[in-house]
Amino acid sequence: YFLIMKIIPTSILLLFSLISFGCFSISIDLRKQSKPKEVQQDSKLHHIVLCWLKDSGNEKGRKEIIEITETFQDIPGVISAQAGEVVLSDRDIVDDSFDVGIIIVTKDQEDLQKYLDHPIHQKAKKEVLLPLVKKVLVYDIID
Repeated sequence: YFLIMKIIPTSILLLFSLISFGCFSISIDLRKQSKPKEVQQDSKLHHIVLCWLKDSGNEKGRKEIIEITETFQDIPGVISAQAGEVVLSDRDIVDDSFDVGIIIVTKDQEDLQKYLDHPIHQKAKKEVLLPLVKKVLVYDIID
């Protein structure tokens, strides 16, 4: 009986040690395989623009911004360009005070700058965005 009581805890400890070491070894191997963010080839920059209209809730103004955003697809370096209306929410954590959100995806900051400087974007900004929008908030995020 005494021998069994000594063997069981020792066996459990040995088993736990092997399992723990095995998991640790796996996590180290996985880390070695992943690349740091700055060298990943497929990372993208998300340019998120939130717009508050001068005439808040104006459907025509929202539609104009959404439609003009589609033209940004023609700008070299733009991977995708999407826009849509705010989703109203009862949750306190959700900011639903803006009218339109725009998401432009590029490969990197260089392509984002090309988009910002491009005549299609500059014309849209001058002729549609500035006349309609009273406030803009921008977030740039790289994944």
